[in-house]
Amino acid sequence: MASCRIALIHATTVARGPVANAFSRLWPEAGTVHLTDESLSEDLARAGALTPDFATRMAYLARYAVDCGADGILFTCSAFGAAIEDARNGLPVPVLKPDEAMIDEALSAGPRIGGLATFAPTIESLRAEIEAAAARRGLSPEIDVRHVPGALDALRADRAGEHDALIARAAEDLADCDALVLAQFSMARAATAVAGLPRRRVLTSPDAAVRRLRSLIAA
Repeated sequence: MASCRIALIHATTVARGPVANAFSRLWPEAGTVHLTDESLSEDLARAGALTPDFATRMAYLARYAVDCGADGILFTCSAFGAAIEDARNGLPVPVLKPDEAMIDEALSAGPRIGGLATFAPTIESLRAEIEAAAARRGLSPEIDVRHVPGALDALRADRAGEHDALIARAAEDLADCDALVLAQFSMARAATAVAGLPRRRVLTSPDAAVRRLRSLIAA
């Protein structure tokens, strides 16, 4: 698959490193191109909720990626799930939402799912994504999704250690779950700081997404 081109669409630059790392480890043969529009996350933070305009903008970016020869597309900002769902309809290549592969792994881990997000608008989006995926599988999990205040600001200010410590501290309060999902791609770096517990799986988006996209394209 050396000639395969994957378009990675970002709403923040801090997602680029973690997904690039995942590709280098799990699918090094794939060529990747990065499309970044930080105004998306800025505008969503101001709006407080998704509007039809976001789906239009996502569709434009996805269509541009296809026009540039992408064989697959991966969006990396978890707050835009519903907009991405609308945007990918009718496209001729596989298009993945950021967390859908990770969510499937979490649902397979057990009925109690905890989630942490560093971008507040992700909270409702992630919960809705988990509920929809669970309904498709006939499941009714217990879901507890929480915001980690200050962590994203710390990462953007190059205080990565503080970012990881805040996430690890928040994870301590979600010990009683079967799977703990770290919603933002940028949170993957903090997974090693989260204490390991016997019955809890800690899941990150980039690795699950790369594995899923590779399987879709290889098929």
